[in-house]
Amino acid sequence: MREYFKQNNISTHANNSMVIKTIVMLLLFIVPIICLSIADISSIWSLFLLYIISGFGMAGIGMGIMHDAIHGSYSKSQTLNRFLGYSMNIIGANATVWKLQHNVLHHTYTNIHDADDDINMPFFLRFSPHTKKYKIHKFQFLYVWFFYSISTISWITAKDFIRLTRYQKMGLIDTRIEFQKDLLYLTLWKLVYYAYVIVLPIIILPFAPWITILAFISMHMVTGLVISCVFQVAHIMPGIDYPQANIDGEINSNWTVHQLLTTSNFSPKSSIFSWLIGGLNYQVEHHLFPNICHVHYKAISPIVKQTALDYGIPYNEKSTFVAALSDHIKMLKFLGR
Repeated sequence: MREYFKQNNISTHANNSMVIKTIVMLLLFIVPIICLSIADISSIWSLFLLYIISGFGMAGIGMGIMHDAIHGSYSKSQTLNRFLGYSMNIIGANATVWKLQHNVLHHTYTNIHDADDDINMPFFLRFSPHTKKYKIHKFQFLYVWFFYSISTISWITAKDFIRLTRYQKMGLIDTRIEFQKDLLYLTLWKLVYYAYVIVLPIIILPFAPWITILAFISMHMVTGLVISCVFQVAHIMPGIDYPQANIDGEINSNWTVHQLLTTSNFSPKSSIFSWLIGGLNYQVEHHLFPNICHVHYKAISPIVKQTALDYGIPYNEKSTFVAALSDHIKMLKFLGR
């Protein structure tokens, strides 16, 4: 892989396309929010439209900016990575919690029950065959979409606080003082987010507060559904492994093989779709090379695929996003049965 970038004289970090995407996604989120506070908006439809547009911007920031920045793959400058990682905070979540949940736990223990927080769900959702099964899971393929849509509402309200506390108990946060500092920053960032995204519009706009709150919720339902579908179809799929760690927490297989067995690509031929979702349709490449910016995944995917086949390791891939969603539903049904 290093040879590919060396021979083509290409940086593993962001290129001009990535810079343009960064500007577009930030503006897609910020401009509608600014309009909600300064524009003369008298139509409820305009209110909802602005919030929903901003919701797509939030999804774009989450998938296409902060994801690379927090992995340290956006730029060789860690200062710039840290700065762009704060884009996670301006959309209501938290970069510190995400780094622990995603970079540390998900990328280390992919699809391992009780270790990978991306598949550790409330009791009414079963994303692993090693999770206790209840009768209600039989219908999860029907109701999961509602919970996908409200996932970021949970994120900006309770989940970050719950996970930060749990990670401190797990020893992922070094000291009590560091935890208290992280908790303070988490609280302050969220207060700022609530202030400009919902409080100011309620004060300024000529609508009943409950109407503005509904529009705000609609924004998050768009973001939650988009992000959840994109991330979950990469791992909750038929043919994907759900290994268990040893009693001491060690993974039985080689880490590289583990990533290939627990991850799936989708829609590899759609450049526009890939651009919009931050290259997350190339999840195999991302899991193997999280330090490489996602704008390079399409180019390196043939190398990864051929290498996997040469060694007799599965390279999981679905031809379209629709096919991936269909198989995701099949897996949810299987886990429910």
